[in-house]
Order: sequence, then C-alpha cells, then structure tokens
Amino acid sequence: MRYLVAIPVHNEIKYARAVLAKLKQFASDILMVDDGSTDGTADLLKELQRSGQIQLLPHATNQGYGSSVIDSFDYAARHGYDWVITMDCDEQHEPEMIPAFVRAMQSEKWDVISGSRYLHTRTDDDLPPTDRRAINAEITSLLNDLFGWSLTDGFCGYKAHRVSAMQKLALDETGYAFPLQFWPQVYHARLQLTELPVRLIYNDPNRHFGGMLDDAFNRMQHYLSVLASEIQLVGTPRQASKVERARHQSEASLTGSRAGKDVGHHALPPGHTAPPGRTVDPGDPSPRPMDQEAPHRPGGAHQPCCCSESDI
Repeated sequence: MRYLVAIPVHNEIKYARAVLAKLKQFASDILMVDDGSTDGTADLLKELQRSGQIQLLPHATNQGYGSSVIDSFDYAARHGYDWVITMDCDEQHEPEMIPAFVRAMQSEKWDVISGSRYLHTRTDDDLPPTDRRAINAEITSLLNDLFGWSLTDGFCGYKAHRVSAMQKLALDETGYAFPLQFWPQVYHARLQLTELPVRLIYNDPNRHFGGMLDDAFNRMQHYLSVLASEIQLVGTPRQASKVERARHQSEASLTGSRAGKDVGHHALPPGHTAPPGRTVDPGDPSPRPMDQEAPHRPGGAHQPCCCSESDI
C-alpha cells in the first residue's frame, strides 16, 4: 500500500519547515501543493524539492484550497498511490496521527477516513473561535440529517482518501466550500466513511479566510449555496427541500442577529445542536464508522485563500 501525504500551502513561511521536519518522521512521500504563495514559501519549497525532501506541485496563482486538494487527488492517481492523506501546514494537524490513519487504511474497510476534532473531547483541546464552531456544528448537523450519518466534524481537513474512490467523484469546487461538494458526492458514490479522533488545535484564532468569507454570515450563506447546488445535481427532491429550508432558517437567524448587532458570531438556530462527543483519554485514536444508509438515486465560485488552513 502506497500513500502520499499532501499539504496545501499558501503563505506558510512561518510554519512550512517545522511542519515538514516533524512530518518526515512519519511519512516518506510528501507532496506540497503551493497555491500561489508570495511570502517566500514558494522559494523555500523549490529548495526543498531540489534537495529531494518533498514533491512539489506549484500553482502560478492562488487557485483556492479546494483546487489544491483536487489537484493532490489527481497527482496521487497519476503517480500510482493508493491513498492520499491531506493535512494543513499551520501546525494544527499533528503528524503523530499519521500512523493511526495508516492503520485505518490498512483495514481495507474505508474509502474516506476523516479526522474529527469533536468526536472525542480532550483535556488538551484548544477553544475554537465561536463562529467557526457554530457554523461547523450547524452544517454537520444538516449533513447528518441529509445522509443518515453520525458525522461529528464536517470541516476537518485532516483526512485519508482512497485514491481509486476519489476518481469516482466529479469535484470542481475550488475554494473553502469544497467540503460542501465533497460530502454529497461521497454519499452519492456509496463510499465507506469513518471518523478518526484528532486533537482540536487553534494556534492562531485570528487567522482569517479573506474577502467576503471573513464575515460569518456570508460564509454560512456561501456554504449553504454550494451544498444546495450539489444536492440539486446528485440528491433527491426531499434532500433539496431540506437544504432550502436550512437556507431560509439561516437567513432568518442572521437577520435577527444583525438586528441585535451580533455580527461577529454565528449562533445555532432553534432545533440545531452540536454533534455529540465524549470525553476519553487523549491516547484513544480508534476510528468510528458512520451509520450510512443506502442513498436514493435521483431519476462555485473561487474565493482566494489568505492562508492554507482548511479547518473551519
């Protein structure tokens, strides 16, 4: 079994060398996808490629987080890898978890092994920004309602993907809303999914998305719009109705919040709760499968990245 660790990178000169040094203890095949960095990261990655420490896939301009992930899937397929593990370059994903992902990959049970920061509550977890946690919880709850899953973290970018399974998907969402296209296609393709607990780390809660997505309300509406478009393509009328209802509820909630001047935080609307977790010993990295029912078969715009962070 050959696996590639792929890291989308955009302006991570502060972290790139340290992340790579630690990652090399756990993986030998490492791909850095440089998404148009302008802070010196591009030159550093070229140096690391010349010295044989990494494989490099450069984007001449910033194309978006989703584009970097999609390109890593295609790269892995072209170079004969069986799995690709995606992780961030900002020290929020611990390379020490790579062996746990590999063990789950070796079980041959799964097509997607998704890291979850909320599957288990750990005593050393960081506190996430309020708006990010609320949006994650609301979107994850909606995904579970749509697909009959028990997902706990819909936005963690630390994942292992079976390369042959990814070739069944038609992914073209280039920005941060990539998960909202990814999950419906995972369901539609009947891929086998599990979650693996990972530590919740926010080294810099002030890092931002850039542009309109820095506003939590705009970000939520953008995510729901991408999800609605994808459900129209691969979902059922019942699923489409649920997403449309969620959009209306979110708009009403946002309107009320704006009227109350609560612009910086996105609260869960009535009836929505955060996916459950459980407190365990931090050393328990066992995967938890989704309760996935068989899917019913029916008869976005790029937002430039200001960083390479995937985790909402």
